[in-house]
Amino acid sequence: MDLNRKHKVSLRGASSGEISRDALLAKVSQERELRSYARRANAASLLIQRVWRSYIVRKKAAIEIQEEWEILLSSRSDTLTKSWVSSSVLRPFLFFIRALSVQHQKINARDIHCMQTCFKILLESINSNDQGFNFCSLAVGTIEESKTWACQTRKMVSLCSFLLIECNYSQERIRDVIGVSALLLRILIVLTDPKSWKVITKDNFEDAETAGKMMIQFIGSCKSGYYSAVRRYIKTLTKHTDERLLITTSAVTLALRPFQVRQPAFVDENQLDTNLAVEEYVSLILTIPQLVCCLPSALIRALKHRSILMPCFHTILQILKDKILTRISEMEHLENQSCTMEIPSVGWAIGNIISLATVSETDFMDPQESNPELFYVLYVRVIVTLSENLLSQVEKVGIRDTHLDTEATSKTGKGENSVKISFVELLRPVCQQWHLAKLLAVSGKEIRVIADKDASTSSKKASEALGLLDIARLYSCMLRIFCVLNPVVGPLPVLNMISFCPGYIVSLWNSLDSVLLPKNGCTADDLSHGSVKSSWNTRSPSEKKLKHLKNDGVNRWVNVLNKFSGKSPGPREHVECTSDQPESSQVNESTDDVWDVETLRGGPVGISKDVSCLLHLFCATYAHLLVVLDDIQFYEKQVPFMLEKQRRIASMLNTLVYNGLLRGTGPENRQLMDSAIRCLHLLYERDCRHPFCPSALWLSPGKTSRPPIAFAARTHEVLPASDVVTSPSMGSVITITPHVFPFEERVHVFREFISIDKASRKMAGEVDAPGARSIEIVVRRGHVVEDGFRQLNSIGSRLKSSIHVSFVNESGLPEAGLDYGGLSKEFLTDITKAAFATEYGLFSQTPTSDRLLVPSPSARHLENGVQMIEFLGRIVGKALYEGILLDYSFSHVFIQKLLGRYSFIDELSGLDPELYRNLMYIKNYDGDLKELCLDFTVTEEFCGKMSIIELKPGGKDISVMNENKMQYIHAMADYKLNRQIVPFSNAFYRGLTDLISPAWLKLFNAHEFNQLLSGGNHDIDVDDLRRNTKYTGGYSDSSRTIKIFWEVMKGFEPNERCLLLKFVTSCSRAPLLGFKYLQPTFIIHKVSCDTSLWAAIGGQDVERLPSASTCYNTLKLPTYKRASTMREKLLYAITSNAGFELS
Repeated sequence: MDLNRKHKVSLRGASSGEISRDALLAKVSQERELRSYARRANAASLLIQRVWRSYIVRKKAAIEIQEEWEILLSSRSDTLTKSWVSSSVLRPFLFFIRALSVQHQKINARDIHCMQTCFKILLESINSNDQGFNFCSLAVGTIEESKTWACQTRKMVSLCSFLLIECNYSQERIRDVIGVSALLLRILIVLTDPKSWKVITKDNFEDAETAGKMMIQFIGSCKSGYYSAVRRYIKTLTKHTDERLLITTSAVTLALRPFQVRQPAFVDENQLDTNLAVEEYVSLILTIPQLVCCLPSALIRALKHRSILMPCFHTILQILKDKILTRISEMEHLENQSCTMEIPSVGWAIGNIISLATVSETDFMDPQESNPELFYVLYVRVIVTLSENLLSQVEKVGIRDTHLDTEATSKTGKGENSVKISFVELLRPVCQQWHLAKLLAVSGKEIRVIADKDASTSSKKASEALGLLDIARLYSCMLRIFCVLNPVVGPLPVLNMISFCPGYIVSLWNSLDSVLLPKNGCTADDLSHGSVKSSWNTRSPSEKKLKHLKNDGVNRWVNVLNKFSGKSPGPREHVECTSDQPESSQVNESTDDVWDVETLRGGPVGISKDVSCLLHLFCATYAHLLVVLDDIQFYEKQVPFMLEKQRRIASMLNTLVYNGLLRGTGPENRQLMDSAIRCLHLLYERDCRHPFCPSALWLSPGKTSRPPIAFAARTHEVLPASDVVTSPSMGSVITITPHVFPFEERVHVFREFISIDKASRKMAGEVDAPGARSIEIVVRRGHVVEDGFRQLNSIGSRLKSSIHVSFVNESGLPEAGLDYGGLSKEFLTDITKAAFATEYGLFSQTPTSDRLLVPSPSARHLENGVQMIEFLGRIVGKALYEGILLDYSFSHVFIQKLLGRYSFIDELSGLDPELYRNLMYIKNYDGDLKELCLDFTVTEEFCGKMSIIELKPGGKDISVMNENKMQYIHAMADYKLNRQIVPFSNAFYRGLTDLISPAWLKLFNAHEFNQLLSGGNHDIDVDDLRRNTKYTGGYSDSSRTIKIFWEVMKGFEPNERCLLLKFVTSCSRAPLLGFKYLQPTFIIHKVSCDTSLWAAIGGQDVERLPSASTCYNTLKLPTYKRASTMREKLLYAITSNAGFELS
């Protein structure tokens, strides 16, 4: 029997074969849905039919009414009444125009003719002195008449909006449309001005005024669509649309009507309703791109009037700020504007407000206006409010756009840049000194800052006086806007103005100094009773929170270190310096460091928004000023700050940047960090060149929080790359502020980077075994540079592999001995000695006493000159990679180019002292520079031939005068510091970075780079060498010969000791961190020499010369008996300029 059919019962009582319960329920549900759909479809079809029938009926009725209307007006009598105008002319006209034109968004010739006829009749009625015929008398008539009047005037406003929109499009009847629009606007202007009505008496003036105000309020509401229509109309205008002057003037005049209602004569309980009109005006009119460029000058003067701007300021700040900003955003979305391609609408509002607030080239508003201080307060705070909203949009877009492909950027860049340039032009008044001077002149001396970062900065201040903080916030916002939206020169226009505004940067620092660096241990709160009353308080984290932040940072590095080592962290495990680290890393000093600014230990996230704005403005401005300050101004005249204040500034920036990088910051602090980093680098580089800060200042922030240096190096290499400014990372600290680590520790970091690179190369199979993939070369003693260039120049980064060198002596015979590393070191030393010699022509020495190396201008004329310099960059990179010291130091200007850092004009004194003195003479020359007969050229000599190079196009025809002497000085300095040297520095850099990563080089400044390359002092610490020397072959530290050797070593001249070290190790300099790090260890091996009994009795000493095995750093020393003999033999050996052949 079929089991599926067994005992199945239908709900309807039928057999089990008909349907199951679940299927029945599904079928019922489906049928129910079908019935519901059918009902909805039927209702929808009825609605469509009803709407369509209604449309057809209205259209037919409108056509019939229009025909009857035309017949009526063609046979009208001379006796007309206001009721006839309202009921027989205006009412049917508004009906059929709406049905036939407005709803179709189209105007035909017949409709235009009807409009002309109607508007002329209406104008005739309005201008009539007959109260029975004047249309305006309906507004002060019965209640029914006033309601009819109000309804019809509103419909006329809507019709006017439609006509203005139609004026936006090019069509055949555009002139006719402009004509009827002008007529209608003229009518509406009269209707909104009850004082101009000819039928108004003292008895009904109040009713007329009420009717006019109601009409104005409707115009200002979003229901009328009038401001939206005016916006669309103005956006199509150009400066030369003279044929639209009348309609433009009328449209703007009507748009300004609601502002007149706000005047004191009209104040009543309905005063607040006009805020709707101000909202529309701000959202739709002030956000029009280049508004002041579209309108005629007469209208611009009207828009500049205080009665227009002040209500906008009050509304934005006090009542509708969030609502207006939301409305602007919604309007922008509806217009499909893309922030990546255009300026956001709030940006155009800022530009238009700045342009409108400027009534002349040198002033804001008419000084005769009453209470101008209030205007400045509102002006500044409105610009700040709108700017913060703009920055919240464009800075996010700017960060995202930096990752776009260059092809897409090139396609859209031209149009986008033109829009940005037009926008920046509107902000030009902000870049003028009179703008800042005017604000400072009316500003109060009190600085009011919100104490808590979380407190609302938009709350009403206790005083309406304009403070330094308000001005600082304004210019901080302007700097950020120019950074993002000025495609040509960025924030330079603002920085040029602020940097040279007398005393302003000093005022900024004094404000910051009193808050961030309180004296005598007092806090910012304690300063409130001082001479400069201040409510500034940085929201520095509490001690508990700071301790928590520090522990979090340390624990993070501990966790990473445990991942490296494979250990499980204990409950209270701490990061400690390992024994192989330098002692300087084990810091046990007090956390109360005078150079570690306590208020900034939380980084940018630990300070208030107000202090952040001031910091950003100060850092950006002072960094710009530092570029042009020469050493005389900075060190001797000490302007703008005394050196003591310069140290305080440096400590503040050092603490801020270090903690910002260590703890991380948000995108909103990106520009603050960028400007602070730039300012810090400029101060640090100036200090490296001419110290004015103690070394403890630069080390101070990291004394208690930095991890072991080797661990920091591995963290830098292992952690994924990210935004080094906003993401917390010890790697970003090492990259951007390496100076917080002592020099010895950074040398360890550098060697650790190289160790990691060697390990990665080994894992990649580039280094399989000792001797594998090595490079073998044969070098003639007299042609070291040429042979090395020919055999090694083309291998690029493969030079990281080991080199096996075979020397050929002057006789053409191979030298004895095998290279286990010593000959390759000797080869690197010899090739640099030959190539860096001035006779070779690639490098020359500076005329200063230290005789530093700098590329020779004549190198470009040598065969393969630039390629040879690139090859020497690889040789120097090889020496750094292998830890081999070279006996040469480069000019600081040249190293600055390799490190990608700025060169100050004063660095010219180390490159060409005579030229520097001449330029300073020109700078301070009081007479007429024309007497010196200088022009914008420089003369160079090569092989007896003189060549003239122009410093600027047409420079030979431009005389140096008092007006352009600064241009000449900077052009000459730029040529010497940049143009002349850059081709060679770029070539050297390409070769150097084939082996050494640029990030590794940035650990050091110019002086430290020379130390890294050539070692420390030009002498040897004999005691350190003795402590780290091993003895073999029977010698010990107490042997007679060994004691004589160390006595002789101490008696050598410094250069003789260096020659002996080179004889043994192939390098004349000691290891940078001491002989403890010499690999392999320095060894003295005993060479036994048999002498005859007679020779010994007669006092004759051993005749054999000492020899060396440079591959093992071994000195093979015979058993000399006398110090004089040992001295003689050692000097002969070390000055013979031979290698293994002595043995």
